[in-house]
Amino acid sequence: MLPFFEPVLHLKEYLTDNFGIRFPPWPLFVLGLLLLANAYLWMPGVVSLALTIALFLAPVWLPFLLVGGAIELWYLLQRSIFISSQNYILLEIKPPRNLVKTPLAMETFLSSLHLTGGESNWYARFWGGTRPFWSLEIASFEGQVHFFVWLRAKLRPIVEAQMYAQYPGVQITEAPDYTRTISATPEEWSIWGCDFKQTDKDPLPIKTYVEYGLDKVQKEPEQVDPLANLIEFMSSIGKGEYLWLQFVIRAHKGEKYGDKLGESGSPYTWKDEAKKLVEEIRAKTRDSYFDAVTGEERPGFPNPTKGQSEKMAAIERNVSKLAFDVGARSIYLARPKNFNPTNIAHIIALFKPFSTEGWNGITSTRWMKTFDDYPWEIGVEKRKNRFRRDLVEVYRRRQFFYDPYFEGSLSPKNIMVMSTEELATLFHIPSSSVEAPGLARIGSATGKAPANLPI
Repeated sequence: MLPFFEPVLHLKEYLTDNFGIRFPPWPLFVLGLLLLANAYLWMPGVVSLALTIALFLAPVWLPFLLVGGAIELWYLLQRSIFISSQNYILLEIKPPRNLVKTPLAMETFLSSLHLTGGESNWYARFWGGTRPFWSLEIASFEGQVHFFVWLRAKLRPIVEAQMYAQYPGVQITEAPDYTRTISATPEEWSIWGCDFKQTDKDPLPIKTYVEYGLDKVQKEPEQVDPLANLIEFMSSIGKGEYLWLQFVIRAHKGEKYGDKLGESGSPYTWKDEAKKLVEEIRAKTRDSYFDAVTGEERPGFPNPTKGQSEKMAAIERNVSKLAFDVGARSIYLARPKNFNPTNIAHIIALFKPFSTEGWNGITSTRWMKTFDDYPWEIGVEKRKNRFRRDLVEVYRRRQFFYDPYFEGSLSPKNIMVMSTEELATLFHIPSSSVEAPGLARIGSATGKAPANLPI
């Protein structure tokens, strides 16, 4: 991001997030010139002196501005070239009917995707290298639910090997990109969509599968899988309706927190955020008292409540696991005659089963959520259609952290930092206890032939 454009870009982001207003930066530049001209009319001497000083000092500040901007543009160009040069594929994961695995298997699989190579040194970053990013997707096509993983083609052996290791009976096949099988244009389709973000600080966990008792295999009548609600809802949509959900992920290295540094001098990560959060909670457990001898106020002995102790323990357990940057979004598309507005309410509340009062949760944000639909809004439909086109395009590109669609860079608050446990709760292959009619399963488990068969 160009440093001299950063205030403008953040203003644009604020207006977009809060008022649904989007426009290029040049109107703000013109506005600045008009304000300068107005100031010159009222205070010509002051403005002339300021411009003279700025021009006189140009040899000092202008090279830094130009070099800094050129370097940022170089990184942007090289990173865009690198990302577009990669070959990407979409793999569909079909679970067997008799699957009994818990989300712990998916957590183990996700640990294998925590790859930080590609940008480990300045040389790799200078030439645009990025660490791998993936997209975990659940899509419903007129009520038929499918699971997908989008990835770089050269990483396919890793995904297949780790998936078969944890889910021996699944079937993995390369699938065509379902997002491009329909036009998904506002002229032909009714479209609504949003991103998702956490309701509290990242180290504070959501309600995970461990709290639901799914860390151990249970009898089917006793299993309560929160993902069942989501799959059942996706199975309920009808003819001419499509619902897409994706989690764009990459290994967490602290970009969300900007240029802050931790105590060790390394980049500030969610572990540093967790330490700060635990210290804040611990400080609340001390009741101060006055020393009768010195008359000074002193902190008392920590006396946390059960809830405070559990919260601190949950934070420490959460950050003890591998972490991912996560960008989540969902799109509901339907033919105009089939569009069901009540589905919007379901999408907004999609992650309610994973939210806990006093801990963390997930709420909807951005895109079509930015419109209030007041009757006096002028030109709102035109802006909505522009949002819809951008939303479909950003979903198709599976972009969240990099140009040209870099919501994460402009709005770090929309990046969720999650542990493998949290992510496995939101995305895992459901066991046979989930019996949604639209969930596609294969009739029997598949596997390779034994290596010792006679030829």
